[in-house]
Formats: sequence, C-alpha cells, structure tokens
Amino acid sequence: MRGKKRIGLLFLLIAVVVGGGGLLLAQKALHKTSDTAFCLSCHSMSKPFEEYQGTVHFSNQKGIRAECADCHIPKSGMDYLFAKLKASKDIYHEFVSGKIDSDDKFETHRQEMAETVWKELKATDSATCRSCHSFDAMDIASQSESAQKMHNKA
Repeated sequence: MRGKKRIGLLFLLIAVVVGGGGLLLAQKALHKTSDTAFCLSCHSMSKPFEEYQGTVHFSNQKGIRAECADCHIPKSGMDYLFAKLKASKDIYHEFVSGKIDSDDKFETHRQEMAETVWKELKATDSATCRSCHSFDAMDIASQSESAQKMHNKA
C-alpha cells in the first residue's frame, strides 16, 4: 500500500510540474502574440500600420503611444482570452484561407473588418479606449468638433 501511495504522490507532483509549465508557456505565448511586432508580422497589417503612424495614438506631444493590444485586446481575464481566440481567425485568413493576404483582398474586406471592431467597441462601451482615456480628465473644449460631439454623447 505504501508503494502505491508514493507512486500516486510522484504522479501528482509530475502532473503539477507539467501543468504549471504548460500554463507558463501558454501565458508567454498569449503575451507574445499581443505584441505590436507580432501583429505587424502579417502582411495585411502593413497598410493599417502606415495609417496608424499618422495618428495621435502613434505620435503626440505627450510621448504616449498606444500599441495594438491597447486598443484591440481587453485587459481582463476571460475577455482577454475570448479576444485572443477570436483573433485566431485573422491568422487563419492571413495564412490559410488567403482571404486578406494581399492589399487588394484586405481593402475588399476592410469595411467588414472595421464594422466588426466598431460593434465590439459599442458592445463593451469602448472599454479598451476607456482603459487609457478618462472623461473626467478631458478638456472637451480643446477637442475637434466631431470629438466634442461624440464625447458629449458618451
């Protein structure tokens, strides 16, 4: 009986070590695939990156830069995991189906992809935006007319 107990404890210890190692590797992979450099490794992101470079989210007087994950990936646990799972379709369409693997194909689907992001922002009450932006800290009067209109509605 004593030998069986030791084997059981050894098996449990191995399972904990392997399981813990697997969790650490998964966490590292999720973190790495949230990096802007990873996003830009897809050809289809070259045009959006050029556009992003001309925005205040890329370069501004405060020196604060929003990275891809800041706007496109929620910060909290389950929302984060669901966003990562949903994003796997982008990798599929880039490398497997070829749906967005060229500039022309990307442009064909641009509106559809933008609407998907806009729906997500609406569904989450712009949670990723609000993780950086605070209405209380905004000087609405110094914003553009369209920004004032939208922020006054919020």
